[in-house]
Formats: sequence, structure tokens, C-alpha cells
Amino acid sequence: MFSKLPTLFRISWLADWIVTHRLVTFLILTIWTIVMGLGQFDPTILWPETTTTSPAQLDASDDDEFDESLRAKTPNVSPVQIAAGDVIVVAESDQFFTPEGADAIRDAVAALESLDQVDRVLWMDRAPMLNIFGLPEPILPQRNASPARFQAAKERALANPLIGGQLLSSDAKTLLLMVRIDWLFVTDDDDCTDALREAATAAVADHPGVEMKFQVTGEVPIRVSWAASTRDNERKYQMIGYSIALVIAYILFRGLSSVVIVALAPCFGVFWTLGLLHYLGFADNPFNSVIVPVLLCMVGFTDGVHMMVQIRRHRAEGMSATDAARLSIREVGLACWLTSLTTAIGFGSLALAHHEIVREFGYCCVIGVMMTFISVVTVIPLACASPLGRNVHSGYGHNLIDKNLSKISVVIEFVLRHFRKVSVAAIIVTLVLAAMTLQLRPDQRLTSNMSSGSESAMALAHIDKQFGGMETAEVTVQWRKEVASNDAEIGRVVAEVDDLLRSEPLIGNPLSIRSLIDALPGDGDPGTRMSLLELLPPPLKRAYFVPERRIAKVVMRLQDVGIASYGPVFQRIEQGLETIRRSHPNFRLELTGSAIGRWKNLYRIVVDLAFSLGTATLIIFAVLTFVYRSLRLGLISMIPNLFPLAMTGFILLVTGENLEMVSVCAFTVCLGIAVDDTIHFLTRYREELKTAPNGTEAIRRAFVGVGTALVMTTIVLIIGFSTALLSDARDHRIFAAMGILTIGSALFADLVMLPALLQRFAHQKETENEAAAP
Repeated sequence: MFSKLPTLFRISWLADWIVTHRLVTFLILTIWTIVMGLGQFDPTILWPETTTTSPAQLDASDDDEFDESLRAKTPNVSPVQIAAGDVIVVAESDQFFTPEGADAIRDAVAALESLDQVDRVLWMDRAPMLNIFGLPEPILPQRNASPARFQAAKERALANPLIGGQLLSSDAKTLLLMVRIDWLFVTDDDDCTDALREAATAAVADHPGVEMKFQVTGEVPIRVSWAASTRDNERKYQMIGYSIALVIAYILFRGLSSVVIVALAPCFGVFWTLGLLHYLGFADNPFNSVIVPVLLCMVGFTDGVHMMVQIRRHRAEGMSATDAARLSIREVGLACWLTSLTTAIGFGSLALAHHEIVREFGYCCVIGVMMTFISVVTVIPLACASPLGRNVHSGYGHNLIDKNLSKISVVIEFVLRHFRKVSVAAIIVTLVLAAMTLQLRPDQRLTSNMSSGSESAMALAHIDKQFGGMETAEVTVQWRKEVASNDAEIGRVVAEVDDLLRSEPLIGNPLSIRSLIDALPGDGDPGTRMSLLELLPPPLKRAYFVPERRIAKVVMRLQDVGIASYGPVFQRIEQGLETIRRSHPNFRLELTGSAIGRWKNLYRIVVDLAFSLGTATLIIFAVLTFVYRSLRLGLISMIPNLFPLAMTGFILLVTGENLEMVSVCAFTVCLGIAVDDTIHFLTRYREELKTAPNGTEAIRRAFVGVGTALVMTTIVLIIGFSTALLSDARDHRIFAAMGILTIGSALFADLVMLPALLQRFAHQKETENEAAAP
């Protein structure tokens, strides 16, 4: 078969060159390893950083009446942002409205503002005044105030729309301190996290009778938490992956030299890959710290197992170490190359995704697979041909898999006896599961890459519960020129929008000019009270009402429960907005915000998955058809390749999981891995057709010939992916679980479905003639 393959797939020359020029190969690998080591230590030593400036992109807008209003000039007034802060310090206590508690929280705020990195703190006591003619007065009374005054202050705070539900929870036990950071004085991540919490805690410690707890969250702490988790996980999971490889290798091969040699390939592959990623600037991708090292360690180990099984077999038959290494590369190198190629195709299809992190992850995996393949076909043969490989065949035939493989031979006999039923069932089950997988809903959340036990995540969950969410979105109300800025209809439209939002349980504490007008003295509906807007301080009014641009805003809070949960909510809101718009034709209403954009673009996750999987499947099918020179074998291989993905998608569906960005990556990655076993089985099947009396016997021999390696690699992969289940990041655990499900079902598909399909659909005489042709 090899003699008829194109030059691209001939690797006999590679086998001869590597084994014959061992010293040169060793020197090349040594230099490459040193270069990659420098990349991990400091890539700028050999690859100086360069910066490029992208030209500013101007947003083009339609020249209609509404969009023209957005370009109108406005007075130089900075709107007040109640829910905005680089860091949110969450204070919890039931003593805020007591003399001791009031002193403690004031001291905590003073301690925060004494820090160089803190520009200012917006909190309950500094909420903007609602009346331009009023006198500035703190919400909290002085220490010598009576309990009745403190109680009245609490009631007044909760009634204030800028405080109740915004800075103070409805039970008055949680207070938000919105901290603006002066980045000029930030020298360390702790300056934006631990330093703030410790300063507030130390200030309250001077009040022994007060119990008050502080946590930090917000945009900056969330990013810091994610980055810290990424750095910690990078080293931890590399070590776990390497250790697992060593332990499993020893259990499977029962020989120390075999353990060391097989473990060298994935270790070098991961080491080279991480160094190269640092040079290319991909080291900060959230999936690279945990998923890529474990993934490449397992992929390299599986190919290494196939290579080592062949070398050990030849050494046990009496071959020299050099000849065994050379022959094994010729026998297994093609299958390893094909598995690396198809795995890279699966990973590479992620480059078609819209999300930058997904694309980068695809690039990194392609680079890693190529590095790992080079490591397998060079490091293992070199080591086996060295003194280290002198006793590499020790324990051959006595490991757990070899001793027990005969016990599962009943599987292949059952499959061959009932091949028609099994093949039909395989096709039907795969199609049904694939159809059900298409029912998965896309989803996305802010804290997917964070540890659920991290301070930022727990504080965010507390804000979700007490305030209706940290993230905000808004409904923009615009009106035509003929509508005056003090028209009563504006107030009525804003009120209708406000009522619509308040009818949704997942929408938290809407804030608008309606809320501000209602808090002012007097009675009447918002339409008749529009003139009261002039009583509001300009910075406060312009946060929600910009008359020059003919815009009013209704701001709402959103919880981090997954954007899919908000899908029906946003749909109902948009339908309600359309109803309001029809009643007020001079107005345009639009639901906006980053969360809205994520929701509207969620379909891209499904499109990315379908396009990536479809493209990868077609390319893999074309490659296998071309390599095996058989359209029939290419079609047969589709079922065992798709079944693992369909099974995994079905399990996600029945367990209530959604289709997230990590799922898109996992599905595509698992396709690349699942096809590996199919390639090894088909390659061995084609080889056995040369000498087997018939196709049935060729299938039986292929099952026995590759069964050991397939079971070994499946065990290694499952245990390897299990290490990522220990990660504190939810995305990592989902990825690992999907990998385990896919790989386990791939073994079933290749040892049960594939033999039945070959027996049922392969034209054995034609295939035998092709294989026997000179």
C-alpha cells in the first residue's frame, strides 16, 4: 500500500534518515529545545516585541433623522454613572444604620480614598442630589443622632432611586462602593483587589463592635482573577499531565525504559509548543494554560503508544534496536501522520470561527499537534535506538491490556455474526443522536473562565441576588424633531418602557427620568411632570436624558445567569417595545448594551460549530478517501467519526447544558481526536488484507492487532482529560467532560461499529485486489 501513496505520505525516507543520522537529529532537536525554552523564559531575547497602530475605524451611520441627532453637540457636562466603577467593593453588614456602623463604613471609605491608586469612591453618602435647589446632606446621620433618625435615614435611602437597588440592597445589608482607579499609581494586580479589601477591613477593625465583611469584584477584579487563575493553572496542569503520562505508561508497559521513552514525546511536544506560543503572542489565551498542555500530552502519548507497541513487538521478535525503530516508523509513521493531519484539520477549522479566542485556540492546537508529531517520530525512535532502549521490550505481552485482550475478543465475534443489525443500528443511532444534538441552545456568561469559588465570582453572585445584577443594558428612546424636549409624550413613553422592564423578573431595578421625577415632590403621571426635569442637577439629568440629541435612556441590571436565560426575556422586551412604538410613531426604541450584542450574536456560536465541524468532516473525509484510494472506505469512516460527537451532544442536551464557546472548541477538538482510532484501525485493516484469506479475517486480525493500542490510548486520554476536571474554571471542566465522553464513545464506535460497517459495506474482493496490486 505504501508504495502507491503520493510522495507526501511516504515516510520510509524519514525513518531511514532519522535512524541513520541520529547525531544530527539529536543536535537539531537540542538546539530547537533551547530556543523554545528561551521562548518560555523571555521570548523577547530572540523575538523583540513590535507594536502596530491600527487606523481608527469610523462608524458609518445612515443619514436619517434619528442618526443625525446622535451627532448633535452637547454641553460639556459629565453624566453621573451610578453603576460604573473600575472596582466594586461589596460591603456586607446589618449595622450600616447604627452609630457604630456608620462610623465604620465612613472610615472604610476614607481608608480607600487614602490609597494612591484610588481616584474616588461613589457610595450611598455621595449619591447625587435629586433637587438642584437642595442642600448637600449625607444619607447617614452623625454618630450622636438618635435611633429614630437612623431609621428615617434608612427609609429615605431605600426610597431614593439612585440608592435603593443601586448602591444599597433592599434589606439594607449590602452596600456597594464604586471605586474609580487612578492607573498612574497601579503597579501590581493586588493594587486593584487585595489592597482595597485589606484597607477597608483594617479600617473597620478599629471598631470592635461592628461586624462588616468586604469583597471586591467588578470589571478589573474579574480580569485579574481570570489572569491569576490562568497563571496558576498553567504550571499545575502541566505537571499533572506529565505525571499522569508517566504513571499510566508504567502501568501499561511494565518497563521503566518504555515508560521514560513514551513519556518523552509528549513532554517535548508540549514544551516546544508552549515556547512557540510565547514567541507568537498566543500565551495569554485562556484555553492554553490548561487545555492545550493536557490535550497535547494525551495526543502525543497516544501516538507514542502506537509507536512503542510496534517497536516492542519487533524487539521481542529479535530485531536490533536500530532496525526495530526504522521499521516501526515505516509501519506506524503513516498512521501517526494521518492522525496528526486529521487532528490538525479538526483544530484548524476553529480558525473559521468569529470569536478571536476560539480562532487563536485553533491556531495553537494546530501548532501543538505538528510539534507533537515531530516529537513522536523523532524522540521515540532515537531513544529506542540509544542505550536507553536496550531493554525496551521488557514486559512485552505481560501488561494488563495484552493479558486481557483475549477476553474482549468475544466482542468482534459477536459483531461479525450480527454485522447487518449492528451496522444498521450504528447508522440510525448516529443520525438520531446528531439530530437531537442540533437542539442544543447557545449560551455565554461572564464568569465561565473563572473559579466559582473566587472572591470576584462570589461577590458577583451576591450582587446578582441583592441588586439584580452587575452588568447593565439599556433601552434608548429617540424622538423626531417635531417632538419638543419637554413634551409630555416623552415622559409617557419612558414610563411605558419602565413598566415593561419591571414586568420581567430577570431585569433588575430599571433607572430612568421616570424614576427621578417620581422621587421629586408632587403627584401626577410622568407626562404631566416633565417640566420637573429642570430641577435635576445637569450631571444627573444628562445620564438619562440628552435633549440636544433627542435621547432618553432606561438603564437596567442583568444577572450573570447565562445569556441564554435572557433570550426569551429580550424577545418579549423587543416585542413590547414594538407595541409601544406603534402607539407612538414619532419615537424609536432600541434595546442596546454589550449583553444584548452577545445575545444577538449567539447564533454565530451555532454557525461556527456547524461550519467548523462540517468543514473539518468534509476535509477529513477527502483525506481518508484519497489516502486509502477508496470512496467506500471514506464513507464508512464517517459513522464512527460522527457517533462520538453525536453521543456527546446528546448527553449535553439531556443534562441541561447549553452550547457555549468552550463547547464549540471541544466538539471540533474531539472530532480531530476521535478520528485517530479510526485511522489506525483502517490502516491495519488494509495491511491485513494483503495476507488474510478474506475480508472477515482481515477485520478480525485488525481488531486484535490494534486493540491493545486503542484500549491503551483511550485509557490514557480519559485519565489525562480527567485532570482538567480538577480545574476551578467551569469552562475547563466542561471541556474535559466532553473530551472524556467523546473518547470513550469513540473506542466503542471503532471496536463495534467500524468492524460491522466494514463487513457490511466494504467490497472485499475489490479491496483485496487493490491492496494486492503491485
